Amino acid sequence: MTINPTIHGFCAPEFTAVKNAFINNFEAHNELGAACSLYVNGENVVNLWGGWANKAQTDSWGKDTLSGFYSVGKALVAICALHACDQNNISIDAPVSDVWPEYAQNGKESTTLRHFLTHQAGMPAIRECLPEETLYDWNTLVSALAEQAPYWVPGSIHGYHTNTFGLLVGEFVCRISGLSIGQYLQKFIAGPIDADVYFGLKDKNLLRSAELDWPDDKNILASFKQIKTQTLDPDAQMKLNAYSNPLGLSSIGVLNSAGWRQAELPSANGFGTATGLSRIFSALSNGGVFNGVRLVKEETLKEAYRLQCDGQDKMLEKHMRWGLGFQLTHPNRILGPNPNSFGHFGNGGSVAFADPDAKISFAYTLNRIVRSWGSPQNKALISAIYD
Repeated sequence: MTINPTIHGFCAPEFTAVKNAFINNFEAHNELGAACSLYVNGENVVNLWGGWANKAQTDSWGKDTLSGFYSVGKALVAICALHACDQNNISIDAPVSDVWPEYAQNGKESTTLRHFLTHQAGMPAIRECLPEETLYDWNTLVSALAEQAPYWVPGSIHGYHTNTFGLLVGEFVCRISGLSIGQYLQKFIAGPIDADVYFGLKDKNLLRSAELDWPDDKNILASFKQIKTQTLDPDAQMKLNAYSNPLGLSSIGVLNSAGWRQAELPSANGFGTATGLSRIFSALSNGGVFNGVRLVKEETLKEAYRLQCDGQDKMLEKHMRWGLGFQLTHPNRILGPNPNSFGHFGNGGSVAFADPDAKISFAYTLNRIVRSWGSPQNKALISAIYD
């Protein structure tokens, strides 16, 4: 158990409660390694890190330690797509097939980017059973999606596209720009504001990536393999495919491999620092601009955090509120007390969000994955910010 870790970084005096909550996450919630970063009005007022970057507790978490942040990456994919539309005068309500012609088949001819970004595309899983070796083959994955029929009429309901979101929106960005989603993120979003976040780690960054500790990883992998041998009803098969077709799509069994870290599977395998994430979200809390660099037009940003769909999610079987690629603050997953807060939670407790009412952005990254709906760690930190 990690107790009384050495905490590094800085914390403005008025946010001492955040530092105390950060320390308590190690002492009360058995955090392994973590970092958090808070910007207010574009100024970094909290930047803390501590604990261990590996399960053996031999490597300390450092200022530049990169951590996987899972679904927080969906928000970054959305930012890339919105930026690409802004720069190329593309409507989010135009058919996706205008830029991705192969997508216009089997009932998907009228699907729009808005459908992608709001999890209404009816494409939460790949239908065709794919072999494990296709996991890192982007073209095979997106081609399978382009060829299949949707699970529901696009736009009729919403259901979390847990792993296909990044593939669908990422390919949309690629078709517009000729760049992979990782290249686009670096060139137009992270690079211009010196945000230390990535889809696809290069060799130089592998050594500073924290080892993820997911205690149930092997059990979940065995369960997936066993269930794949069974005959399931259509909804159950859809949900199984969403998380494990091809096997490893949710990182199970490969989460600390070089292949996983170097691939671009942006729904789940983004890596970065808490500071890097909070820099990007600082732009979103300040009209789309950080340090004079505009990441997204202000009117596009306002549409992005406007409520797009609200209700029971078919995949998660929980009440969700969606903007354009962003989770909106909700009583069961609170992003502070203000009504316009938006961002994304990630598997195990990571989170990044923007609060345009208070001009706040916050990010939390960690490496011990504990599955629960609502992390006590990030809840405590978010509460401390506003306290």
